[in-house]
Amino acid sequence: MGGKLTKSSTDRVFSGVCGGIAEFTGISAWAIRILFLLLPSNLLIYIILAFVIPEED
Repeated sequence: MGGKLTKSSTDRVFSGVCGGIAEFTGISAWAIRILFLLLPSNLLIYIILAFVIPEED
């Protein structure tokens, strides 16, 4: 598991939210992306996280 939750600068499709969560948890980024597709209100959650999670240094 990573130290601090940040958006990924290397593993990104749109804003790096799923890549950042994957780096933080140690789970595959594609698994996180599939979870987002299956979640209800996924777009709203993703948009909120894109604004809340800071960029990687």
